[in-house]
Amino acid sequence: MTSETVPLIGTDPDALEDFYREHVEAVQDFVARRVADPHRAADLTADVFLAAIDSAHKYRPGRGTPLGWIYGIARNVVANDGRRRWRAAKAGRRISGRALAEPDDLALLEDRIDAEARSRRLYEAMDRLSASERAVLELVALDGLAVADAAAVLRIKPAAARVRLHRARTKMRSDLAPPSPALVTAPSEAL
Repeated sequence: MTSETVPLIGTDPDALEDFYREHVEAVQDFVARRVADPHRAADLTADVFLAAIDSAHKYRPGRGTPLGWIYGIARNVVANDGRRRWRAAKAGRRISGRALAEPDDLALLEDRIDAEARSRRLYEAMDRLSASERAVLELVALDGLAVADAAAVLRIKPAAARVRLHRARTKMRSDLAPPSPALVTAPSEAL
């Protein structure tokens, strides 16, 4: 692989494969010299090539060889991983030996989770709406805008906003309605 083809690895799968095959052992060796855990070394090697794909367009042949460039990326990836692990260890030392939540706190949290179950159901139902229906519903029901104002925000006609709002409310009612007793059969009837 020549220096001129390195920028192609971000867009050309064949160029990436050639680049990977040519440099994977060197990158693995580079990482293995700095990391003792084989799983972490494999993850970091993959991260190096992902970073290379993302920054391939920045490669300049006049600034060094492709191997030097990938080593620079590997150095940054390994250093970032080391800093992240150091911060995690430092945070772990700061909280070690401390109870993160007391039993009373856990009971309050469980009560709060139970209380928010309806809200979660509402958000799940909203996730099933189209983006345009959800936008109108949020502006009217959550943000308190009038339909005409919501239409202006969305740059649509008020009639279109009313139609979208009607559809959204209909879908929400359908999604949130309890199952009809006629549709629920007793176990003995199902046999």
